[in-house]
Amino acid sequence: MSTKQARSPKIAFLVFAAAVLLGGIAAWLAGAHRAAEVAWAATAAAGLLPLAVSVISGLLRRETRVDIIALLAIAGSLLLGEYLAGAAIAVMLASGWALEDYAKGRSQRDLSGLLERAPRVVHRYERDEITSPRLDEVRPGNLLLVKAGEVVPVDGILSSGAAVLDESALTGEPGPVERESGEQVRSGAINAGAAFDFRATTTADESTYAGIVRLVREAQASKAPFVRLADRYALALLPITLLLAALGWLISGDLVRALAVLVVATPCPLILAAPIAIVSGVSRAARRGIIIKGGAALEALSNGRVLLFDKTGTITAGRPVVTEVEAPGYGDSNEIIRLTASLDQMSVHVLGAAIVRAAREQNLPLTFPTEVTEEAGQGIRGRVDERAVAVGRAEWVSKERPLPDWVRKLRRRTAIEGRGNVFIAVDGTLAGALILDDPIRPDSSRTIRALRRAGIERVVMVTGDRGDVAQTVGTAVGVDEVLAERTPAEKVDAVLTERARGPTMMVGDGINDAPALAAADVGIALGARGATASSEAADVVLVVDRLDRLAEGLQIARRARGIALQSVLFGMGLSVAAMVAAVAGFLTPVAGAFLQEAIDVAAILNALRALGGYAGTAPMAGHQIALTQRFQVEHSELLPIVNQIRSVADQASLVAPKEALAQLQELYRRLVDSLLPHEVAEETKLYPMMAEILGGEDPTATMSRSHVEISHLIRILGRLVDDITPGGPAPEDLPEIQRVLYGLYAILRLHFAQEEEAYLSLAESKDAQSHLPQKAPPEQTA
Repeated sequence: MSTKQARSPKIAFLVFAAAVLLGGIAAWLAGAHRAAEVAWAATAAAGLLPLAVSVISGLLRRETRVDIIALLAIAGSLLLGEYLAGAAIAVMLASGWALEDYAKGRSQRDLSGLLERAPRVVHRYERDEITSPRLDEVRPGNLLLVKAGEVVPVDGILSSGAAVLDESALTGEPGPVERESGEQVRSGAINAGAAFDFRATTTADESTYAGIVRLVREAQASKAPFVRLADRYALALLPITLLLAALGWLISGDLVRALAVLVVATPCPLILAAPIAIVSGVSRAARRGIIIKGGAALEALSNGRVLLFDKTGTITAGRPVVTEVEAPGYGDSNEIIRLTASLDQMSVHVLGAAIVRAAREQNLPLTFPTEVTEEAGQGIRGRVDERAVAVGRAEWVSKERPLPDWVRKLRRRTAIEGRGNVFIAVDGTLAGALILDDPIRPDSSRTIRALRRAGIERVVMVTGDRGDVAQTVGTAVGVDEVLAERTPAEKVDAVLTERARGPTMMVGDGINDAPALAAADVGIALGARGATASSEAADVVLVVDRLDRLAEGLQIARRARGIALQSVLFGMGLSVAAMVAAVAGFLTPVAGAFLQEAIDVAAILNALRALGGYAGTAPMAGHQIALTQRFQVEHSELLPIVNQIRSVADQASLVAPKEALAQLQELYRRLVDSLLPHEVAEETKLYPMMAEILGGEDPTATMSRSHVEISHLIRILGRLVDDITPGGPAPEDLPEIQRVLYGLYAILRLHFAQEEEAYLSLAESKDAQSHLPQKAPPEQTA
């Protein structure tokens, strides 16, 4: 209501001025020249009064405004009897004010929409009753109810069944997402399904939504240095205009010619072009889940040349996942993870949650454990299906007995690769191990390549992690330099050092990144909650937990700034040309007024282009996203089979021949029944769709060639298995079998990684809204 009230006087004045101007023209054509002049004079006078108040108030604040030119032009038209020119300038001013309001209203629509959707209704359980307290009365631990269609009021943990949420206002990602019992829900999401209960974990002021609202207010209150530069350019026009007006008067001896110069120089709506473009860029970014804290931050982002990344939670996913299962002492890797996850249901350790999540992704039936005890720093014990299960450090689960040789080899391999491990004992025997990793985000390499194409000249990864782990990750994603084992203070030093090379951008997600974010020219917080130290220190916050939005934000910022500069130079250039024409006597005041109106409107409309998109990959349609997500899920389901390939290869020479044959036959069956159909489906369904999206000539050719090689190796494996006698492989058979298996494993891991980076990461899945990650140490208990 207040916005409409604020805008209505300007709109009313525009309607009045335009109507009187047109009425005067009609009266003139009808022969009522005196009435027409009175109408035009009234219009000019109506525009002169508010303009004079604005200029005088600016002078009192010691602000020399370029509106002085418009004031002189209208006053001059009234004094010299050029009433039509004065009326045209008044209409030009009114249209500029109205266009400014329209542009601001449209560009702020996405930002103010967050404020308008602020939750105001809360339902709280109290003594078996549902009450409706004020939002600020909610405290952590309160059990709340969210009805269908309502906004989640605070952050919390889902405590009843499942929930279907629309998080598009928070993330920019279309479509609902599902949350299961025990998962976190974020304030500001809309309940798109049935009512659900959840346990509050924050107050309203500390919630995700409140944090985003604070960022929105900061974004709306800021003004870019570039806009001030545009104001200075416009102010430079004032002495030039006065000189040219004086020159026209001297040449002709006619003040009307000087007035014509003043009329075509009137740039009041013109100087709106830069702020309109900047604010439009901020709005465009907000619609994509990129909160830019105002125009100054947008311009700084557009100027960035050196990019520094944190590692954990930024380039990597930031939460541990099970990547491999080793079962040399048990044989059945699925049973190993099922037993481990069943016991870890009772663990509070972050690795326990990762193991349980991995078992559920494979749809393994979990059993509720009994007699559970957990020792901090060691592991957890209990009984699962009447079997004694222990999970944790190898020495602890084996009760300090001598460890098998495979334990030493596995520890060495995971240490080199920078991964963690958890060991499992069943009924007192060391049965296997789970290998956990903080995987590189699928979009990391693609994002860095996109940033380089956008003009980033240097990429540095600065992290507190170990040097060998950091170097592995940095090499994989293609950074220029890796700075490892850095404290928060040393991260700041790294940022200050890199600033000597050019404007810097620092990307991070944790509290330890906040000082470096503040030190950089542009601090960018990834996946922040809004109330964290990193988001408070950052100039840009990626609300959606996707790294590729960084490249998109950079493109939007550079496009908006380019349009702003283009609009200013275009409009001012035409104005100067028109002034020269007026000095030469080719433009009368009336003709100049209408010409200047056309120039200003064209510049502002050009600035509004910043509300549109940038030249990037077109968003996927709903059916395309669904198909892509289908293959993401299949990759997760097939990963155990891929890992089984290496496990069978490793054990082929260690187990009895008949056991080796059984393992090979089981592996071949799973490859034929599950993996090959997946590859065929990708070739016939996914790749044609991706070719349509990516464009170009046969963009999936190299990936299709990988399918051919995978099928070829599986056929060779089938022949080798068929040739093995019932007694198992002979020693001379093992090298060829292992060669095929290791080759197949390597190509599948590479192929899966390439698909996830190039194709599957293009779709915005549920991972884009995952919780803030936690870092897993190399080896801890579950």
